[in-house]
Amino acid sequence: MSTSASTVLVTGCSSGFGLLTAVVFARNGHRVVASMRDTAKAAPLLDAAATAGVEVEVAELDVSSSRSVERAIEAVVASTGHLDIVVNNAGIELFGAVHLVSDEEASRQLDTNVVGIVRVARSAVPHMVRQGRGTIVNVGSIAGKVGVPYSGLYAASKHAVEALTEAMHFELGHLGIRVAVVEPGQFATRLSDNSFVAASMPEGSAEYVRWQAFRGRMRQLVGGQPADPQLVADVIYAAATSNEPRLRWPVGDDAALVLDTKAAMSFEDFDTAMRTTLDWHD
Repeated sequence: MSTSASTVLVTGCSSGFGLLTAVVFARNGHRVVASMRDTAKAAPLLDAAATAGVEVEVAELDVSSSRSVERAIEAVVASTGHLDIVVNNAGIELFGAVHLVSDEEASRQLDTNVVGIVRVARSAVPHMVRQGRGTIVNVGSIAGKVGVPYSGLYAASKHAVEALTEAMHFELGHLGIRVAVVEPGQFATRLSDNSFVAASMPEGSAEYVRWQAFRGRMRQLVGGQPADPQLVADVIYAAATSNEPRLRWPVGDDAALVLDTKAAMSFEDFDTAMRTTLDWHD
């Protein structure tokens, strides 16, 4: 796929995958609009871009607001005349046992991670249709394939991202629009800055303690140290620009382990295998 002089919009660029992805695209010669809910938090992005010797444009875009999304995308198109690649990276993570999550907490999780993608698609796709081309990359997670304990609502949101991506592939492919989903495992990002714990699972409670024990076991899958998030940014770039496109792009050794293990057996055997691997037998 030729992406010369492409205009790229990336959401959620104040840190983590979004920040790194914006710099990767800029380093490869693309015009990058790096968006975030609060542009006062743009300093780390601008510092990273300066270190890389590239420039990115910063735009305010809150995926939980239709008006904010519409305004940002209209400004991009008015400025450049086209919008070629959209990376839906913005997201938050709710930690909490499913039965302890409030309506408000569940709505916040799903509105940002799922409806946010719908809002961006609703504004971006008509421009891509008029162009006869475009690419949308949704940043999912290995949690989109596994119901992760104490991240059930987050996993539900990422399962939804899988479904949205697959549906969009069938709906938009004939219009010249490519759609892909990147599925990272555990990486060292600042997603925790955008995470929150269910109010009814306070620190010190039995469920909180069990959740922390599980998190400790999960770190064993990556040797106790999450991998470099730059790898995810590089895969996002590949998903958007590869001449051999595919729908799903898993990233990370733990992602490969979990996906391969789950695909090879029944859920009951997978349950046993993962508990054995994690030494988590309560």
